[in-house]
Amino acid sequence: MFSDNKKDKNMVEGTSNQNLIAQGTKIVGDLNSEGDFRIDGIVEGNIKTSGKVVVGKHGYIKGTLQGTDAYFEGKFSGKLALSGTLTLKSAAHIEGEVVVGKLAVEPGATFNVTCMMKGAVKEMNNGSQQRQQKAESEKTA
Repeated sequence: MFSDNKKDKNMVEGTSNQNLIAQGTKIVGDLNSEGDFRIDGIVEGNIKTSGKVVVGKHGYIKGTLQGTDAYFEGKFSGKLALSGTLTLKSAAHIEGEVVVGKLAVEPGATFNVTCMMKGAVKEMNNGSQQRQQKAESEKTA
């Protein structure tokens, strides 16, 4: 009657954690999670996650977002910092500061930001410094 059902236990542990903020919901404050977010409502505050963030057409984030990957169809205003990819669909509207590893933008998306891409900036700075040092050492030799 009260048997230990291992299949049910493994299924619960194997599922990924996803947080859903439904349309018509407004949250004011900070959110921290290791799971993914699906936002169709409004969030005013700071979101920090190691998971993926998906913002639906009616979703809106005002504040800061730190994470790995984000997929936007809705709106964002504030500071966005991602170690992975920012994907903007044609309905997306993004304003503020953006720091990303990769960027994918569909035609029609609004992207009014100051943007910095992490990997490319380091390579360019290091490369130009090495070239300058090499040129200076050739002049003195």
